[in-house]
Amino acid sequence: MSIKTFAAINVGSYELSMKIFEISPKSGMHQIDHIRHRIDLGTDTYATGKISYERVDELCDILREFTVIMQSYKVDDYKANGTSAIRETENTTIVLDQIRIRTGIKIEVLSNSEQRFLDYKSIASKGEVFNKIIENSTAIVDIGGGSIQISLFDKDSLVTTQNIRLGILRLKESLAKLNPTRTQIEPLVEEMVNNHLSIFKKLYLKERTVENLIVVDDYVSFVLQKKISGISKTGCVDRNFYMEMEKKLWSLNVEELVREFDMEEDNIYLLYLSAILVKRLVEVMDAKQVWAPGVTLCDGIAYHYAQKSKWLISDHDFEKDIIACAQNISKRYMGSRRRSATLEAIALNIFDSMRKVHGLSKRERLLLQISTLLHDCGKYISLSTVGECSHSIIMATEIIGLSHLEREIVANVVKYNHLDFAYFDEIGRESTLDKQSYLIIAKLTAILRVANGLDRSHKEKFLDIKISLKERELVITVDTDVDITLEKGLFGSKADFFEEVYSIRPVIKLKRQL
Repeated sequence: MSIKTFAAINVGSYELSMKIFEISPKSGMHQIDHIRHRIDLGTDTYATGKISYERVDELCDILREFTVIMQSYKVDDYKANGTSAIRETENTTIVLDQIRIRTGIKIEVLSNSEQRFLDYKSIASKGEVFNKIIENSTAIVDIGGGSIQISLFDKDSLVTTQNIRLGILRLKESLAKLNPTRTQIEPLVEEMVNNHLSIFKKLYLKERTVENLIVVDDYVSFVLQKKISGISKTGCVDRNFYMEMEKKLWSLNVEELVREFDMEEDNIYLLYLSAILVKRLVEVMDAKQVWAPGVTLCDGIAYHYAQKSKWLISDHDFEKDIIACAQNISKRYMGSRRRSATLEAIALNIFDSMRKVHGLSKRERLLLQISTLLHDCGKYISLSTVGECSHSIIMATEIIGLSHLEREIVANVVKYNHLDFAYFDEIGRESTLDKQSYLIIAKLTAILRVANGLDRSHKEKFLDIKISLKERELVITVDTDVDITLEKGLFGSKADFFEEVYSIRPVIKLKRQL
């Protein structure tokens, strides 16, 4: 089949949307329909911690309609994702089971980092425009109902990504308690967000200047994409143009805005809040240009699906962004770049030499690489409890592109690189890890421990390492002209655990000098 029809469904905080795409290797992604339905799930979640039965009934009715639409388009495959409104409910499992039984649609709930990564991919689906913009200093601001995500790029490299609980539905709920007049809304929102943004600026912007601000939302993007004329590049305006547009919003009443921008009246209030957030971000970052590409999470879901199915090949290296994010976390906690590079090279060499034995994929190789970068981040807090502190840092820090489970795997690999390994029954009492994830942790930990043992003194004594698998031994041949008594003497415990996991004994052999 040269063309595949795919449906991407986003169960958001204030809207249920579905986009139908035609995907082909020759023509790329082409949107053929976009169905949207306003449903306020976020208000229930953020106010009470649960989605009400009435909202579940409404949600199921809409999803059944989506099913009929998918059948009319003869959709080959679909993906449905839920975001913070479902992620933060206390009754998530019950709600998802009801939806599956009543509609046949299986919803996968995204962690925040997964959601933002897909939103990031939705921007990347714009191709050359995206690649050109992030060549300069750029901030991507993803405004959701529950929070906003700010990701900083410099020379096509991800510098940092941070989540701030300033979503427009949360702001709306807070304002509802104050019952402000229209003229009070903007100054009140600014008071609510200024402290968060000033801390972000102090910690992450410092002296950095931001040329471009990329906005992903449902309201400001709509206005910039469809309702502003005279723009040379769709959705792209300079700083002054945006500031004037934001002023214009406040000069018109709700009825005038409905007519001017062809928006539903219920959405005008959310447009106000989103516009204020963007304005403050432009001011804090001193951004010169604002670009709203007009994409949604549905675009990211489809783009990710097309990539994973190898129907599309991206020019942008997303794995590089994940690694860059980990490198910057290591830098923040004073990690040694040189030491991490040494561990990374040795560990990945072992991983590649053991492919036929460990049965792990390219994705687990990436998790091992991240583990080497963050192997001792906990030293920033305590030299005596490095394992526990490293685990806490990793679990408390988002790594864009990794799921919560993948982050938990990395955190445990790093933890047990320093501590005695805990077996499944013990780990199971402290987490929800399944047996497959546990085995991945054991296999990656065994590799990291051996790599760590080969550089025990942190002096990079081994100039050259060659690794080969021979029957029941992993032969590590090293080339060095310095004393390696320390490494060889303490290597036994690392080798013991490796042998327990793989039934293969790692041994160090010194290359004979001519």
